[in-house]
Amino acid sequence: MFRKHLEVYTTLSDDEYERVLTYFVPKKLKKHEFLVHEGDWVTNHHWVIKGLLVSNYTDDEGKDHIMQFAIENCWITDQDAFYNQTKAIFNITCLEDTTLMCLSFSNREKMCADMHKMEHYFRKKGNDSFVKQQRRLLSYMTNDAKGRFNLLMAEYPGLYQRLSKKILAAYLGVTRETLSRFKF
Repeated sequence: MFRKHLEVYTTLSDDEYERVLTYFVPKKLKKHEFLVHEGDWVTNHHWVIKGLLVSNYTDDEGKDHIMQFAIENCWITDQDAFYNQTKAIFNITCLEDTTLMCLSFSNREKMCADMHKMEHYFRKKGNDSFVKQQRRLLSYMTNDAKGRFNLLMAEYPGLYQRLSKKILAAYLGVTRETLSRFKF
């Protein structure tokens, strides 16, 4: 799975792929466990092998704002905290039992210095992530909740069955009552 994903962006020999794997550390978490707590130092970027995670911010009024879902074949971290080596402002929680590959900031830097192909991969992947966030922001500004839901389902087919109504409503920026009026 991981190799197939990498090779969307770059080609790796068997030896290169094995070398890439040496920079990662496996991790397993149970449903409801936190991967990152707000206020934690964030030292890892995480590749999801199996499971579902959510990144959220809770405002001063206690309202949850969902930044990201991460399913199989996705990366997740608190980007600002990881790249700037600061404390997290987001919580990242497992919504299912989860298996990850963790890449520390220092290992990422070493890998990119050692393997130009991986530096290229992270640059291209970063570009894709920026475009995806821009599209989501535009969607939030121009679509109603039903339109945002349809876009989410187009990007992540089957995600609806894996999410609670509360979490889905928070992602869409609506109440659970509004969400219950949607025809699915």
